[in-house]
Amino acid sequence: MAETPAESLLETPLASLHRELGARMVPFAGYAMPVQYPAGIMQEHLHCRAAAALFDVSHMGQAELVGEGAAKALEALTPADVQGLKPNRQRYGLLMTITGGVFDDFMVANLGDRLFLVVNASRKAEDFALIEAALPAGVSLRLLPDRALIALQGPQAVAAIATLAPGIASLPFMGIAPFEIAGVNAIVSRSGYTGEDGVEVSVPAESAERFARALLALPGVQPAGLGARDSLRLEAGLCLYGNDIDETTSPVEAGLVWTIGKRRRTEWNFAGADRVRDELDNGAKRLRVGIRPEGRQPARAHTPVHAPGGAQVGEITSGGFGPSANGPVAMGYVARDLAADGTPLELMVRGKPLAARVAPLPFIPHRYAR
Repeated sequence: MAETPAESLLETPLASLHRELGARMVPFAGYAMPVQYPAGIMQEHLHCRAAAALFDVSHMGQAELVGEGAAKALEALTPADVQGLKPNRQRYGLLMTITGGVFDDFMVANLGDRLFLVVNASRKAEDFALIEAALPAGVSLRLLPDRALIALQGPQAVAAIATLAPGIASLPFMGIAPFEIAGVNAIVSRSGYTGEDGVEVSVPAESAERFARALLALPGVQPAGLGARDSLRLEAGLCLYGNDIDETTSPVEAGLVWTIGKRRRTEWNFAGADRVRDELDNGAKRLRVGIRPEGRQPARAHTPVHAPGGAQVGEITSGGFGPSANGPVAMGYVARDLAADGTPLELMVRGKPLAARVAPLPFIPHRYAR
């Protein structure tokens, strides 16, 4: 895939702040994004696990669904239970293709008079077109390109931001509500994609830099880039769209059956339901698993996975060094009969077999607020 020329890259509202902080900027999903700051990926990762890290995720797509029947309309595209989502609650879900693949993963929240959606940067144009095409009269999709999204993650994140807005401390996991923080009107959800407790905060783009500076001034908060975000979510066993899930993978193969609402398993009226139902009844041919290479050498995405001394049985989809796991970690798909924890595998790294085993996910226990 050709890289976007630097001069045509989009920028988030925090671009000048990233540069001021010494970030190394790289192209990602059409944006110039900070991959790391001078502290480095390892330190940023470990700081998030120990204290609080600030991530700019403003490249993600934000939108609102408004109108009577919005939740029902969205359910045509996702097996998530959207109609059962209570006010001030958020849910992780999957948008589906008609053939049962994952079109994207997304977050949906019930803000009372509207649904609030967050989708992946690399898929936002496609996602919004897919959703818009499924809407009945009276339901509309409002895009929110003028909003930034900032994630504050880590065991000290909520205590830190609660010094500016005390009510945030009482938000439950996957709770969402409006707050005024440092003079900025924000929508705060107690969620994130690092495996740690924390919040994701949607703010107006014109207030984003002032808001980010207020958070960075709090004790224990440091900036972190895409590099640490990737190693954190990999250790947490969380999927990255385009790597671990895509239009060829189903929710059953990906181990995301938990996103399918109980009621939806009686209705089967969402896109791709036939394949999902068949794989739930009869088993999928392959499954996403955690993989621990032996030794210290990481195995990256697209590394072939073989049965020991035998044929290829799958492929790594995400892999690297896990700073908190203190060793290489990976996720990938293997044939169902080789998916049990502890199963020996061989990874073909630069043509040489590297011993590995199927390992339970997550590699680092989740520490969400419960």
